[in-house]
Order: sequence, then C-alpha cells, then structure tokens
Amino acid sequence: MKKYVAELFGTFWLVFGGCGSAIFAAAFPELGIGFTGVALAFGLTVLTMAYAVGHISGGHFNPAVSLGLWAGGKFSAKELVPYIISQLMGAILAAAMLFIIVTDKVGFESIGGFAANGYGELSPGGYGLMAAFIVEFLLTLFFLIIILGSTNERAPKGFAPIAIGLGLTLIHLISIPVTNTSVNPARSMSQALFAGGEYLTQSWLFWIAPIAGAIVAGLLHKTFFDKK
Repeated sequence: MKKYVAELFGTFWLVFGGCGSAIFAAAFPELGIGFTGVALAFGLTVLTMAYAVGHISGGHFNPAVSLGLWAGGKFSAKELVPYIISQLMGAILAAAMLFIIVTDKVGFESIGGFAANGYGELSPGGYGLMAAFIVEFLLTLFFLIIILGSTNERAPKGFAPIAIGLGLTLIHLISIPVTNTSVNPARSMSQALFAGGEYLTQSWLFWIAPIAGAIVAGLLHKTFFDKK
C-alpha cells in the first residue's frame, strides 16, 4: 500500500505542479514564465518526488514508465494495474484541485484548454496527428532510455532523479508547441476529463503513442544496454 500511495502522491505533484504552472503562470500578465518555465516546472516535479518517494515506489508517476520498466524486465507484471490505478487517481485528484482553483477566480468564464494535450486545431502550434504521434512516441522512448540507463546498477548512484528531471524538462522544451507535451497517459487523461470535448476524444493518442514508445525503449534497453 505504501508504494501505491507514493505513486498517487508523486503523480499528483507532477500534474498539480506541471499543469498548474501552465494554467496559472505561463502567460501571467507581464511576468509569465512561458514555455521554458513550464518545462522546468514539469522537470522539477519529477526530480523532487523521485527523491521524496522514489525509494518507496520507484518513482514512476506515469503509466508509460511502468509499462516501459516492465518491458525492460525491471518491474513485475502483477504490479502494473495497481500502479496505473494509483497514478490515474493522483492525476485526476490534482486536476480536480486545479479545476476548483481556476473556477474560483473573479470573473471566471471558461477553463479553456486546461493544459490538456491535443493535435490539429488543439495543438499549440497547429501540428497534425502524424507529427503528434511521432513526437510522443520518440520522446517517451528516449525518456525511458534515460530512466533505465540512469537507474541501472552500473550508473553513478544517487543522480538518477537529476537526469530524469532534466530529461523531462528537455522533452517539454521540444514538444510543448506540438502537443502541449504528454509522454504520460495519466497527465493527459486527467486534464482531458475536465477540458472535455475534442480534448477527450483525442486522448487515445496520448495513451497509445507514449506506451508504444516506452515498451520499445524497454525492449531496446534489455537487448542492447542492460548488463548480461
């Protein structure tokens, strides 16, 4: 149970901190943090929670990460469902808190995109389905390569959260204009549930592409990079 609570808390922090920065601070009048600030916020959420609870649950905070670690032989199949449920619960709870805060603003009219992910007309830069799939697949693949490599028994000890957090920051710097950056089905699902409409109907992509990329990364790492 401690592992599942740790995953819930970690995913909550990722969504609340990352998506919260995009909703409240990215374009704040005159002092907005912009894409760079949002990218850094997502990286910091993972870095801080990896140190806080990573020793309890492994610090996945992402269904694609859990599946990628399983494909790489680093995670038990019997833990997949409870981990993913915990991650979804944490993400949805965080999105609910963000929704309450957003709707309590004076003059509130609409939650807008609510930091949800999308392609086509819902892409910040107008990128289509193919571009979105490629970006989400490749960036999740490399995210898992970073995770698997930095946590390998031959890697320097104690630095994995830094590499993973900076890796996620770089991923956001690349892809916020394309899809608003997912690489995490729980993060995508939680925001789409509240944004609704086309954001929800497009959410399938942000399950399939990250999970496919993660599984391929796990298999690649096990085949070419892991200690035999």
